[in-house]
Amino acid sequence: MEYFDRIIVGGGAAGFFTAINIAENNRSLKVLILERGKEVLNKVRISGGGRCNVTHAEFIPAELVRKYPRGSKELRGPFHKFMTGDTIGWFEDRGVSLKTEDDGRMFPVTDSSETIIECFRKQCDNLKIEVRTGESLKSFSSEDDYWKIEVGSKEYSCEKLMLATGSNSKIWNLLKNSGHSIVDAVPSLFTFNIEDDRIKDLPGIALDAEVEIPGAKLSSDGPLLITHWGFSGPAILKLSAWGARALNELQYKFSIKVNWIPGENELSIIETLKDLKQEHSKQQVYKRAQFDLPKRLWHSLVLASGISQDSKWADLNKQQLSNLGAQLTAAEFNVNGKSTFKEEFVTAGGIDLKEVDFQTFESKLHPNLYFAGEILNIDAITGGFNFQNAWTGGFLAAKAMS
Repeated sequence: MEYFDRIIVGGGAAGFFTAINIAENNRSLKVLILERGKEVLNKVRISGGGRCNVTHAEFIPAELVRKYPRGSKELRGPFHKFMTGDTIGWFEDRGVSLKTEDDGRMFPVTDSSETIIECFRKQCDNLKIEVRTGESLKSFSSEDDYWKIEVGSKEYSCEKLMLATGSNSKIWNLLKNSGHSIVDAVPSLFTFNIEDDRIKDLPGIALDAEVEIPGAKLSSDGPLLITHWGFSGPAILKLSAWGARALNELQYKFSIKVNWIPGENELSIIETLKDLKQEHSKQQVYKRAQFDLPKRLWHSLVLASGISQDSKWADLNKQQLSNLGAQLTAAEFNVNGKSTFKEEFVTAGGIDLKEVDFQTFESKLHPNLYFAGEILNIDAITGGFNFQNAWTGGFLAAKAMS
């Protein structure tokens, strides 16, 4: 049996961040990272389309926690101890500068996730942290104030153990056997599959919109992207995160309403359409897009309202004006299924948060057992928030573990 002072199971963002901070806090400790796959930091590598969305430029804890459908209450205290500004400083101190994009997402200035991976590898080399791949956890148990870990045909022991294995059902089952409660996992960030003639020829169009799921009492706003398979973009991903469990219960079959003109409603738009009828009576409705809408979208909504391409504004009757008002502000679409957002798979579910001490991220059931990242029932909307949870949890756990 091989002994290490501290062992982290999971070679992802939370695992590496914890290990590095442990070793920096106490250089006398012998630290080991165990990863079941052939490579480490895969999720970091694909994050943000290969650029790594490190965090988000939100610097007020009370506002930051609002980005977490699950875990907002528990993270309020931890974010007062380590959050966005601390993350930026941590990486800058290790030679990685971050930049802020217009939507608040923060990336390395190199626009490459390899910059973050190389930073972690360099720190591990300097601090003599061992990283072993192809090591799948079979069991863990506490004996005489030490943890015994079985990995394949090998056995390890350590004084303090962290599990940072993400959404891993095998590890969750091991935790269930140890007495922990696990909230069943469901997908959190996903796009909506929609087959509809109104959007089949519009892939690539992006615009701000308001989206509502009446049956689930959910609503969202922000950029919406029309894709080959339906709808994506921040407005949709926010809905998928906040409605993760409700939409799972609906088996991802439900209807949504889209308001293509945020801030307006059907009645106000119909009045505006009446004004347009008076002002542009001799112009063709189809030809000139209104309300700053993309021309292709305007064309589609006009035709869907029962208005022909050669109809002039003066020709529109009351019903056609009403139809167009509805298409512009309350267009209904049927969702039939979901797709993973890019290659990033996030789930809602994991260790019941009542069983974790969020001052240290230590198990309340088992002393010297710690958790960080998505193994916990914490998840966020897209934009760098899930990584911020990993950095915060890893930092505070490392402080307690070292």
